[in-house]
Amino acid sequence: MEPILVLVHSPSVGPATWSPVADRLTAEGYQVRVPSLLHVGAGEPPFWPTAAEAVRADLRGIPTDHPLVLVAHSNAGLFLPAVRSVLDHPVAASVFVDAALPARSGPTPVAPPELLELLRPMAVNGILPRWTDWWDEADIAPMFSDPAMRRKVVAEQPRLPLAYYEQHIPVPAGWDDHPCSYLLFGPPYEETAAEARARGWRTAHLPGEHLHQTVDPAGTARQLIELTAGEARP
Repeated sequence: MEPILVLVHSPSVGPATWSPVADRLTAEGYQVRVPSLLHVGAGEPPFWPTAAEAVRADLRGIPTDHPLVLVAHSNAGLFLPAVRSVLDHPVAASVFVDAALPARSGPTPVAPPELLELLRPMAVNGILPRWTDWWDEADIAPMFSDPAMRRKVVAEQPRLPLAYYEQHIPVPAGWDDHPCSYLLFGPPYEETAAEARARGWRTAHLPGEHLHQTVDPAGTARQLIELTAGEARP
């Protein structure tokens, strides 16, 4: 039974960031799911249980003996241990794509102190602007090669509460008892990729900006398959 690839987007953006890769993988014969985490910031903290449950709910109807490959982009990487802990399905592999890593032990902060210093003055009544509004145009424009894709990604972004970035996400012991790997696009995630290598994980580098999966879906799909060779073969 071939695993289903579950592409988990950062709650800071939306599922459109994975749509081109999902389309490419589907065309090549792979089974793919792209759960929506757009409502993770609704309600009261902590928000990580909502993220984990959103992935679990998306997989209802799939037989529980069907294995999965979990693929997380950006800060969705911090949620993978929590996601794993609530799933009814076996996880054959996990891939972190230009993603933050869970702490080796103990709860992981969603945002480091320097990012929180940047965000707190932006919040109005506890709510932040959209992620792409945090940065200058010179930072955002290089992430997009297609104006239509940029409009789609920007339009679906949620406005998350500051409390989302102030939360700590638990790291259940033994969550990584399966093959894990890391796909690096570029700065500022080189140190994170080095940490993945230090953990003994397979790593690969596909040079690009942070949303490179929307620019080069074919290359991203190819790297995902190579990193999970033997786990996700149609």
